[in-house]
Amino acid sequence: MSESSPVPENQNPSPPPAVEGQLSAVLPLRDIVVFPHMIVPLFVGREKSVRALEEVMGEEKQILLLTQKNAGEDDPSAEGLYRLGTLATVLQLLKLPDQTVRVLVEGKTRARVKGFSPRTDFFQALIEPIPNRPAPRRKSKRSYARSSRTSRATSSSTRSSGRNARVRRADRRPGQARDTVASHLTVKIADRQQLLETLNVVERLERVLALIEGEIGVLQVERKIRSRVKRQMEKTQREYYLNEQLKRFRRNSAKAKKPRRTR
Repeated sequence: MSESSPVPENQNPSPPPAVEGQLSAVLPLRDIVVFPHMIVPLFVGREKSVRALEEVMGEEKQILLLTQKNAGEDDPSAEGLYRLGTLATVLQLLKLPDQTVRVLVEGKTRARVKGFSPRTDFFQALIEPIPNRPAPRRKSKRSYARSSRTSRATSSSTRSSGRNARVRRADRRPGQARDTVASHLTVKIADRQQLLETLNVVERLERVLALIEGEIGVLQVERKIRSRVKRQMEKTQREYYLNEQLKRFRRNSAKAKKPRRTR
């Protein structure tokens, strides 16, 4: 029976495979989901978030924006943050007198969190950027054409009037239009996050269109309600005016019929 060869004393066991990715500071967000190509001002007051911004300002000025699952949490844990967010560039940072910070960020690309570092002064995560993938040409054009028609339909509503210029500019760049339209929908945070996490371009377009059509339905109902209320108010005002005129006529008639005293 052959003996196994001894292991040399200076031979160390092989190290575990390295996890690929890049470290990035994390900025938790309340009540907002930032999409790629979106420029948005943020007001930051939490100590951890301010430290994260100070950390990135001396380097590449890139920070991962992750939305909180519960916007009411003042000090969320790593488990309280969604695992997919937007890697953004800090364009401007201004410290205000009340110790808060106003920061202007521009979303660049989606990124997935692979794990959080043990740092406690601010959130830091190992991330994997997700490049923007083009859609199949035929499907992309068909879905995009439908998206353009639907977004133009929403332009007649008062709710969407402030964002029409941005949407029209995005119409010329189909790759950017998907996220631009999604970022301006007045939908729940969970629906916005679902759009951000939908990596398949065609599927994302279909979800955006479904949300737009739902918003159009809500706007049409609101318009009908406003029209009905307006007609009712006009009717009430007319009735009030006629009643006042009738009262005045009766008072004048009573005065005319009242006999005058003679000396």
